[in-house]
Amino acid sequence: QVQLVESGGGSVQAGGSLRLSCQASGYMYSHNIIGWFRQAPGKEREGVAAISRGDPRTYYVDSVKGRFTISQDVGQTTVWLQMNDLKPEDTATYYCAASKLLWWQLPLRGMVATDFADWGQGTQVAVSS
Repeated sequence: QVQLVESGGGSVQAGGSLRLSCQASGYMYSHNIIGWFRQAPGKEREGVAAISRGDPRTYYVDSVKGRFTISQDVGQTTVWLQMNDLKPEDTATYYCAASKLLWWQLPLRGMVATDFADWGQGTQVAVSS
């Protein structure tokens, strides 16, 4: 069983920064990808960024490229999402999720929530203008 716990959310003004953390534990050996998703009120959950466990390959959706950076520690137990130049449209609950998808499949499929079987409970991010 996999446990994912997010932290680091908060309220910032537009242009500010936040760093989210995802602490992973449990049987992670078959999980190849850790991703960050977000869901704003009244909107569908959308993928933001993903990282391949054990190597530095990363994936970003266009709306966050150049502003967000995903990274992980050497032990692959913590994944961070550094968010810079935040905008009001970044306001959402951010979720960490783990997937058994193979890395080469991700750019073909995009970040599809149903490809990620294990989820954290989320951390809220609010960006004011």
